[in-house]
Amino acid sequence: MSARLDAAERLLALVIALSHTTHRMTKGQIRAGVAGYADARSDESFERMFERDKDTLRSLGVPLVTLTDPTHEDDVGYRIDTTAYALPAVDFTPAEVGVLSLAARVWQDSRLSAQAQRGLTKLRATSASAQALEPALALRVRGPDAAFDELLEAIMARQAVQFDYRAANTGTVARRTVEPWRLFAKDRGWYLVGFDRDRDAQRRFRLSRIAGARAPGRAGRCRRHPRPGGWWGPDPAHPGPGGGTARASRGAAGQGHRPRAAGPGGES
Repeated sequence: MSARLDAAERLLALVIALSHTTHRMTKGQIRAGVAGYADARSDESFERMFERDKDTLRSLGVPLVTLTDPTHEDDVGYRIDTTAYALPAVDFTPAEVGVLSLAARVWQDSRLSAQAQRGLTKLRATSASAQALEPALALRVRGPDAAFDELLEAIMARQAVQFDYRAANTGTVARRTVEPWRLFAKDRGWYLVGFDRDRDAQRRFRLSRIAGARAPGRAGRCRRHPRPGGWWGPDPAHPGPGGGTARASRGAAGQGHRPRAAGPGGES
């Protein structure tokens, strides 16, 4: 006996079927031909399942159209209006392409170089304004340190992290427990900003001095950044010179990674 299909997979199968039907699909055709609906054990169960799926698609903005046969009004079918569902063509101005090209070059010295160049190649293949435009400037960001991936995953999961940290002034190594908030690059170095549980204060750590980073705690147990748009600069106890930065973070409302404009900051 085959495993029951997840509701999300069933919805995706329904969208694909109704987007590619030549005219429409009746309920009988949907039940027989779309993956997941054969799991319904009765007509009533199928009706409830299909009605829920229709409501879900419409709440997501999918233009689901109901069609009836002119001669048999009880013969109802469905399809998705692909003209209303398709995204408009995307194009960029020369200035926008220049910024994207410059952003791709930022990662030339890192392991993200291949992905950045692939994205730029696809952009040039689809945008007429991107064919011959090359930025006059070149920016570079040092490739992320070994702890970057573990820390970024902990930020996304709101998990506290533990690591050994080598102090800049004394060289001593101490175990630290930190609630991670942000990662950012400055002066060819990567930094973590977060709440240091051992110091009971927000602190900043250079990734090149971090070793053995791990997230032993449960997800969702970290406090949120008290000032989502602020405190990017130096550790209050260690002010330093100004400089530009690039950041990777989770937004204040949990909306994934976003680049943000940078302010001055110093190394701690």
